[in-house]
Amino acid sequence: MEEEIEKLSFEDALARLENLVRELEAGRIKLDDAVKTYEEATKLKKFCEKKLNDAKLKIEKIERNNDGTVELVPLDGEKNDG
Repeated sequence: MEEEIEKLSFEDALARLENLVRELEAGRIKLDDAVKTYEEATKLKKFCEKKLNDAKLKIEKIERNNDGTVELVPLDGEKNDG
């Protein structure tokens, strides 16, 4: 199952996760199947979180301030004040 998930795009994984959540919330599946569905949903959630973190790292850079502290800033160079 994990190998199949790794081949998905973020969008496909998210759509699959949303479908699984709807199935679980509806209560239309048997307990054994619900457990398997929950396990798959958990793996999909972790996969999507990893993809988002990877994307975030690609659009930010590490910058050292004059006082020696380090912060992440957007690649466009503008620092956030909040």
